[in-house]
Amino acid sequence: MTKIKLKVKKGYEDLELPKHSTTGSAAVDLRAAIDKIMVLSPGDSALVPTGLFVEIPEGYMMHITPRSGFALKYGISIVNSPGIVDSDYRGEVGVILINHGERYFEIKRGDRIAQATIIKHERAEFEVVDDISETKRGSGGYGHSGQK
Repeated sequence: MTKIKLKVKKGYEDLELPKHSTTGSAAVDLRAAIDKIMVLSPGDSALVPTGLFVEIPEGYMMHITPRSGFALKYGISIVNSPGIVDSDYRGEVGVILINHGERYFEIKRGDRIAQATIIKHERAEFEVVDDISETKRGSGGYGHSGQK
């Protein structure tokens, strides 16, 4: 298990901390650290603070994704999905929610607004070459692999 150092913004210590809900949960919930109700109108987006500051170990990142229930029931998603928190970022974690639905959507203090997964990653070094290897698919674009 990877240890993540976590600092909570003053005034939001009462909010539930991120934790895995079940032994099979890959992600933890992020909650809205707000003092008054936020309303997202259809088509609008807003940065919702979480009140959390994290210290992600080098070689890892925090991957922030929408909650599936919000997406299905209300059309709520994340503008830059997935959001990424790099290991050298030390600011407050925020989530940019967008309302793709047809109704106003209320966000209250402590609401679960997104989910986060800690992911190990590799850094890459890019090398310019004259040619790259051939494959069966070749340069076929979007949806190409499902066509005959």
